[in-house]
Amino acid sequence: MPDPLMINGLQTGQVAGPMRPTTPAGPTTTADGLSFKDMLLNSLNEVNRLQQEAAAGVDQLMTGQTDDVAGVFSAVRKADIAFSMLMEMRNKMIEAYQELQQMRV
Repeated sequence: MPDPLMINGLQTGQVAGPMRPTTPAGPTTTADGLSFKDMLLNSLNEVNRLQQEAAAGVDQLMTGQTDDVAGVFSAVRKADIAFSMLMEMRNKMIEAYQELQQMRV
């Protein structure tokens, strides 16, 4: 599954660079041909998947099915970062919408 939030490729202390399209894209599609809506839905699904994996890891740790504390902590941290990024995206979209509402036509 693609990693739209680029979380899986990050190492500790590494900062993700800006995404640059390799081919010119239209105003409503990304470089890989996805629409903005599809990109948002993919991001939401990815965050949901990460949160489900983290919850399952915590459940397994609490029931004694696994003893990989570091792996569970990593999964929980990834889910937390992904959710925080999703909330920031939401906040920026709301700010942009409010700014558009205030524009005079």
